Amino acid sequence: MSRLLARKAPGTFKTLPLYVEATADGLNYHGLGLPLNFAQMQERRRPVQVADSRRFALELANLGVSVRLTLAWQGHEYWVLVRQRRSDRGDTVLKLISGYVPAHELNLPLLTAIQEVAEECLVECEDGWLAGRYAETWLPTPYPLRYREDCHFRLGPLSGAARPVQCGNLMLLERPHAYVHLPTASLQLVYDLRLELPRECRAPSLFHVDERLEGNALLARLERRRPDLYLLPLHDGRPGSELFSLRRGELLPASTRGLWLSEGFAEQDGWLVRDERIRWKDWQANLLDS
Repeated sequence: MSRLLARKAPGTFKTLPLYVEATADGLNYHGLGLPLNFAQMQERRRPVQVADSRRFALELANLGVSVRLTLAWQGHEYWVLVRQRRSDRGDTVLKLISGYVPAHELNLPLLTAIQEVAEECLVECEDGWLAGRYAETWLPTPYPLRYREDCHFRLGPLSGAARPVQCGNLMLLERPHAYVHLPTASLQLVYDLRLELPRECRAPSLFHVDERLEGNALLARLERRRPDLYLLPLHDGRPGSELFSLRRGELLPASTRGLWLSEGFAEQDGWLVRDERIRWKDWQANLLDS
């Protein structure tokens, strides 16, 4: 049975469309025009075309962030993936933790990224739930759960991308990876972060919580029987071919049959990603060829 954790009015979310200029050496974006609510943003997320994948200027519907989150646990490392049913695209995929950047954080997308980790990746131990900390910044505790006060997980940056990204005159110092997704006319910034569990966290379980529009409200629910959060083991930094969920400290194998991954795993040409999704088996084959 699901537990309702939060209720929001969709109209409170505001974002800005973007103007993006890209060259072979870097990418620059800034807000354009008036703020949009969620419905107005979705209306703008329609396919666009670009002739040169490395040099272009165009308007986009929104800025999004993703987190390629590496979990460090018991001497091993795992990518954290979430299952999402995308009603706007009519599919179900595994993807990175991700979200839309609100207008007031357009020049601070890292803040949106770490908030998405706090909201979407919940860590439960034997004695309660874990809050998190990024450097000297405490992550929000967005839900009415019994968060432990004696320990927390640590979130930190991993190496950034080679090509710089700017918001106007401001260089994004964390150097996120960036791509323009042509089917949805959006710019996506991908942050590489590492999550370390404390020793005091015994028998951890991981759960994914995401907001869904139900009626006239955005609802966040905890589904214990469907955690929707998965671990992809890394071997010398490279993803393997198995998939697990983590329940009470035990890795439980998950099926990859018929599995699709989001466009963040698809082939990138210059700054562009053209696909909506990629089959798990095709992505695995690409890994072997690379």
